[in-house]
Amino acid sequence: MASHSLLQAFKASKTAFGAWLTLPGTFHARTVAQASPLLSWIVVDCEHGLIPLVPGVAECTAAILGARPGGGPSTIVRIPATGVTASSSWQIKHALDGGAQGVLVPLVSTAAKAREVVSDCRFPPGGRRGFGSPFTHGTWGVSAAEYLKTANDNILVMVQIENKEAVENVQEIANVDGVDALFIGPYDLSISMGYPPPSPDPHPEMEQVMQKILNAAHAAGKKCAIFCTSGKQAAARAKQGFDMINVTSDTGAMSEAIASHLNAASEQ
Repeated sequence: MASHSLLQAFKASKTAFGAWLTLPGTFHARTVAQASPLLSWIVVDCEHGLIPLVPGVAECTAAILGARPGGGPSTIVRIPATGVTASSSWQIKHALDGGAQGVLVPLVSTAAKAREVVSDCRFPPGGRRGFGSPFTHGTWGVSAAEYLKTANDNILVMVQIENKEAVENVQEIANVDGVDALFIGPYDLSISMGYPPPSPDPHPEMEQVMQKILNAAHAAGKKCAIFCTSGKQAAARAKQGFDMINVTSDTGAMSEAIASHLNAASEQ
């Protein structure tokens, strides 16, 4: 079976650092996955990124999982659907059929929505996910029968806490059986609660809200994740006890590296 370093880190209670993938392409995904052995997961962003669910997720996932000997970073797919009433079921189906080892669902603000997400990620009797893709098990490196037997225990379910209603319901959401992690989206969360987005750090009042989410997740025995934009930010969040931390994005790292090299060249 393909390695699942994020799941392993969760089980070992180790901080897992990752990166955001916003651009499509097999070679692009593979390049990001091979960038560092410290990279334990990659989010394939189908919400605000330019990666389509079909066939983009399957192509990126295969490239990421095959990027290094023994398997690349874990592949988590952020689906596009948002809100309590939006139908996320078919999008979760496409993400998981594409080989994703976990899903990240935006703007989950109630326990009822969280339970729906969990059900869509699990084969019966644990949920309502359908089976039929001829490709998924091959991406995982197992037979179809083995995939059916192991998927429910290996697919990570993550929900984003990023609006006022979600904060009010955070303890109930955290207590939903099958939710593995609460993921803080600091930009939408700040805007939703009437504060400016982080630049680069959040407003002090928002910092208190984020700590509340962290504490709620841990009180329920769940992991807490957060989006950062730099290694310095990520290191500070690791010290606070966050379990899963984004360090950079493909576009951000590329732009910063080009600018840095050009600045160095022009100074000569």
